[in-house]
Amino acid sequence: MEKDLTSSKVDRRNILNNNTAIKEIYSQLGFEGIFFENKFRYTLNQLARFYEVDNRTIERLLEDHTEELSASGYEIFKGFRLKLFKEKVNELTDIHVGQLMQDDDKELVGKRAASLAVFTFKSLLNLGMLLQTSEKAREVRSFVLNIVIDVLNKKLGGSTKYINQREEEFLPAALREINYRKEFTNAIDLYIKKNQFKYSQLTDKIYKSVFKENSKEYRKVLDLKAKESVRSTMYTEVLDLISSYENGFAAYLKEQFELNQENQFSLSEAHEIFRKFEKFSDKLYEPLREKARGLMASRDMAFRDALHEKLKEYVNTVSAEDFDKFLGEKSQSLEDRLKENIDVFRRLKDR
Repeated sequence: MEKDLTSSKVDRRNILNNNTAIKEIYSQLGFEGIFFENKFRYTLNQLARFYEVDNRTIERLLEDHTEELSASGYEIFKGFRLKLFKEKVNELTDIHVGQLMQDDDKELVGKRAASLAVFTFKSLLNLGMLLQTSEKAREVRSFVLNIVIDVLNKKLGGSTKYINQREEEFLPAALREINYRKEFTNAIDLYIKKNQFKYSQLTDKIYKSVFKENSKEYRKVLDLKAKESVRSTMYTEVLDLISSYENGFAAYLKEQFELNQENQFSLSEAHEIFRKFEKFSDKLYEPLREKARGLMASRDMAFRDALHEKLKEYVNTVSAEDFDKFLGEKSQSLEDRLKENIDVFRRLKDR
């Protein structure tokens, strides 16, 4: 879906938290900053010239979006820190000074300045996402979105469907889920009368309880084909919560079976038992369920460009840690991770 960075704070933060993309954007944009305190810095005058607007336009944005721009790296330098920054600027070669300074009124750093607005590269981009009157800013927004897409394509081979599997914890969680799934299906076999729909309907009960969608609705959101596994696309936190539901319901169903003098239940009776289990365990699962819904809705919006309508109230910013987890140096394809850890995973599966 098309993103409007000028109006969506979540989309802006998702881009700025994507450190893998930010590095590529800096490399390709070609607007070199002043390296100070391990970050590339820019002055307000530099940004005004870069975006081809007057200083006052940027100052108005700073007044209206101080908190957001501060979070992305905008600061006011004063005192000793400003002194050090001025000394750093003075170390620039004549070539750099020529590129950065125009005239006395728009010098890079005023000699008598008691304070100075300074921006990191992320806050430079953040400002460009907010500027609506600058053609250069519009071009930068388009450039940034293209880079983000290119980075995803290069990292994932053009498909984000299984980006969840790149997380280090995915495979152990998937193997744990297989074992708990067996407990669930065994309980259904033992305690519910024969019915071809009992597995799918009770599984959908769990899905609806965890993330408000049944399997058919989930498939539609992620555009999964008939033979593609729903659970192979789920994040670790969602899989762990489903495992907990399956294990808990299996034990609860067994308990109810024993109270029923070991008479099997009909499917409709099993639905009622699940309703009671869901009510009984609601407060127990609530914190984990809220977390899982938020992660699922937010990650799928950021990584897969997929909106779960029933979870749209949970969409929020994806953290920098999450971007590193799925796109950073520690992320790997499932195939590569299996090759590296095959013995460990065999032991987990055989537990």
